[in-house]
Amino acid sequence: MWVITVYSKENNTMFEFHTENEAREAFENIQGCKILSEIVYFNDHDVA
Repeated sequence: MWVITVYSKENNTMFEFHTENEAREAFENIQGCKILSEIVYFNDHDVA
């Protein structure tokens, strides 16, 4: 799972994505202070 966190003075917003490609596409279009993170769970079998 990929998460974009956007920080502003009024509030913080998080957007979740299933693939890296869709997260990176959205990351380019989002304005403001933002961080792109990959979330890996201990029991996530899809990650090698």
